[in-house]
Amino acid sequence: MADFFQTGAVATLHRLGTPDVPRLERELLEYASETPIALVLPCHVRELGSRALRVILRELRQVRYIRQIVVGIDGATRLKEWRRARNLFRGLPQKPILLWNDGPRMAALRETLEEAELEPGPAGKGRNVWLCFGYVLASEQARMVAVHDCDIITYNRELLARLCYPVAHPTLGFDFCKGYYPRVTDRLNGRVMRLLITPLLRALKSILGHLPYLVYMDTYRYPLAGECSMDVDLVRRVRIPHDWALEVGMLSEVFRNCAPRAICQSEICENYDHKHQDLSPRDAEKGLNKMAIDIAKSLFRYMAAEGIKLDSGLFDTVLSAYTRQAEDTLRFYAADAAINGLVYPRHEEERAVSTFVRSLQLSARDFQEDPLASPLVANWNRVQSALPDFLDRFKEAVRLDNAD
Repeated sequence: MADFFQTGAVATLHRLGTPDVPRLERELLEYASETPIALVLPCHVRELGSRALRVILRELRQVRYIRQIVVGIDGATRLKEWRRARNLFRGLPQKPILLWNDGPRMAALRETLEEAELEPGPAGKGRNVWLCFGYVLASEQARMVAVHDCDIITYNRELLARLCYPVAHPTLGFDFCKGYYPRVTDRLNGRVMRLLITPLLRALKSILGHLPYLVYMDTYRYPLAGECSMDVDLVRRVRIPHDWALEVGMLSEVFRNCAPRAICQSEICENYDHKHQDLSPRDAEKGLNKMAIDIAKSLFRYMAAEGIKLDSGLFDTVLSAYTRQAEDTLRFYAADAAINGLVYPRHEEERAVSTFVRSLQLSARDFQEDPLASPLVANWNRVQSALPDFLDRFKEAVRLDNAD
């Protein structure tokens, strides 16, 4: 059983007692009559046929409260791969719509966006989610959207129900819900969260004080979770990063666009596992090293946007404070692992912290060289303002891709 402690800036909805998934699903079916729900699934062609995706499809066949499923397919550069994706998802009773993100029709639409200086960025999860959001808006079938990845090995219907419930409920008053969960096998997982984000945020608070943005970000139990749900009006307003900072950038956009009382985090499952990234300590363009750089730059950009002065002196202090916080964190997690009988590879943890120190140095350098550089894609309100007929053309292109 989880604790029921409220962490502060946003509401925390815990997983208490024995889960009653049928009750949640009955209530969601009732709420969905007034608040139709769309599910967005960003999927790479490499995930087709994987064990995780087979489990997800098996569970989704039993879900009745989802009005619409939109699947963004990345990496399908050949017609054969696109047809394989369509055949795989065809068995779902919700009749999902697939987006062929690398198909010729979508490429033509991206050219239109580029000509209007609304480039959605390079291929990746951020662009995939942004395009899926666009189709949800174009089709006008949903009042709220839920998002989760397609590589969740431990997926079950409870995860989706607990993710949708806070926003779908007519009287709880939430516009945004972030999923969170423990990530434990025979050891503690989630290195970027444990060893980079939390120590960095607390180092920044020790230097700058308890600024609202930093307190807000540090409130989240697992800010890197790929699972969230939100009201469709928020979908129109948020700007999505196209790089590895998608999840952190989304939280920052929610901070900018929502009142704190309309934001919550929900514990969505007992345990969570998905594919793991390599640390890549010697390559700043790969793995967790690249992720750490993008996340740190995203935090620095939003801090600057909040009026916080960031200069070389502050970055030097941050590096020292982060290193001290991370060293303390290593000791805390070693103790946590020991009392629970878990493996704790201390050398690997120390190596990750050393890598993240270098990641912070590179991100600070990049930020100072070009503080206005941003991976944020334009929000859909701006796209509609610049190209009033774009969503209609988008919907038609998707219809043709799914009909061919």
